Amino acid sequence: MVARAGLPDRVRDHVKSRDVSGLAPWWLTRVTVAVAALAGLWMVQAHRSVTGYLHAWDQWDARLLREVAQFGYRGYRTHTGDTHLEAFFPGQPAVVHAVHFVVPSWIAAGLLVSLVAGAFACVALSRLADLEGAGTGRLAVVALVLSPYAVFLAAGYSEALFLAFALPCWLAARRGRWLAAGGLGALAATVRITGVFLGAALIVQWLVDNRGRGRARDGLALLGPWAATAGYFGYLHGVTGDWLAWTHAERDGWGRQLTAPWTAFRTTWHAAFAAQPSDYAWSFRAEILAVLIGVVLTVTLIWMRRWGESVYVGGQVVALATSAYYLSVARATLLWWPLWVLLARAAQRWRPVGLAYLAAAPALMIVAVVAFTQGHWVG
Repeated sequence: MVARAGLPDRVRDHVKSRDVSGLAPWWLTRVTVAVAALAGLWMVQAHRSVTGYLHAWDQWDARLLREVAQFGYRGYRTHTGDTHLEAFFPGQPAVVHAVHFVVPSWIAAGLLVSLVAGAFACVALSRLADLEGAGTGRLAVVALVLSPYAVFLAAGYSEALFLAFALPCWLAARRGRWLAAGGLGALAATVRITGVFLGAALIVQWLVDNRGRGRARDGLALLGPWAATAGYFGYLHGVTGDWLAWTHAERDGWGRQLTAPWTAFRTTWHAAFAAQPSDYAWSFRAEILAVLIGVVLTVTLIWMRRWGESVYVGGQVVALATSAYYLSVARATLLWWPLWVLLARAAQRWRPVGLAYLAAAPALMIVAVVAFTQGHWVG
């Protein structure tokens, strides 16, 4: 009787109602994404060959990440001919490689990693946003999963896995659990270069926090993201002999290198409004809008004295806006959890904000899913 009486309390500790409210939008929108992708494939059957649902998701960076998972950093040139894959951090391919032991399809393994990682990310986002007030978590999750670029949380990209580590990392930091934050931050840093900005934000958050003792020890733990990034760069040096292999892969493969911000803006503006296929033109227009959102968000976070989050978002905005041209900035908004938290807070205070978002975002998300699975450039 004692054991039975204690069980519900333990269950309630681990499976909270807010976790359910955070997971529900994720799983419901997974149905929406699958239906949109299948409907899009069915509609184009008469116009071009479609190899199947799984292969429709093997597009762009998802294919390149799969190649790293399948062949590694040394073998991919022999098997695929692709180059510059050192630009992709090893965390997501490593997890996909592990899942492949039980999932025969490499593409399906990548989709499964994003599916499960996204669920963890939504629970963490719900808990993190609820620190701002009851009900904020559910709205923040809805805002994220209905983002116009939420297709990249479904595809075999690295965004979902990064958030699955980064959001619990920041939640731990907000609660003063620095050892856990450092460990989770290190895992996030194996997935994307964004871990560098997360690491900087953790240190700032630790410096402005005034709780507890043993701060020097805790601060040392927060070097985890930097250590993970350094470890990958060291590995690339061992493979290629180049300490800057990642930087050179970004430059040679995607033309990304340090540029004056006005030059980057001018180049992107020209690409957005020059005569070229509409999917590329509209994507570059979205990149410009995303940089503007990032600047406004950073200024807002500074005004609110949310120093750690302002460093996390602002660092990314500066890096992305000083590249040769704006690339993947709109997709990077998925990683800016302060955006979704503040949007949720705004929707709670002003109902028209939420209604306006719901009027536009889901339609754009579905369009992006259809476009991506048909091989069009989305961002």
